[in-house]
Parts: sequence; structure tokens; C-alpha cells
Amino acid sequence: MALSQNEIQRIAYLARIKIDDAMLPRLQQQLDSIFEMIDALSKINTAGVTPMAHAQPLALPLRKDSVAEPDRRDHYQQAAPAVSDGLYLVPKVIE
Repeated sequence: MALSQNEIQRIAYLARIKIDDAMLPRLQQQLDSIFEMIDALSKINTAGVTPMAHAQPLALPLRKDSVAEPDRRDHYQQAAPAVSDGLYLVPKVIE
């Protein structure tokens, strides 16, 4: 997919990037090489390749999931103007 200089100028305008006319040929060449690389990568057969999140087999150390503080919901809700079934009730503000 090759971009014309007019298309590059339009994209730059939409992205609010100022590009000098002298930069257009070089930028067009760089973008064309990027699109050629993308085309080459899209032609690679990846059937049977397992998707992975990282190139290295990484695992994050996990800590034990345990409660560290007591349940104080009732204490905190004493100051609320309206509570029902452990939920704070608020007035409807959108019609």
C-alpha cells in the first residue's frame, strides 16, 4: 500500500502534524518501507503457532489472597443519609 504525497499531507493535517514539502519525499519513502514490511509479515504462515503475550516464559509472583482488615461496612454507612442492603442510595440526577 503506497501513499501519495497528498494522502500523507491529509493524514498529517488530521493528526495536526506540520510537515514541510521538502520532507514529503523522504517521509513517503519511509512510510512505503513500513507498509512493505507489514505486507511481508502478513504473508507469513502462522497456522499452528500458539499466541503468546511475551517472548520469554514469564510468571509473576503472586501473594496469598487473604483478608487483611476487618469488615467495617456497617460502621462506614452509619453516616450515610440513605442505605439499603449494604448499598449507598443516592437521588436520581438524570431524567
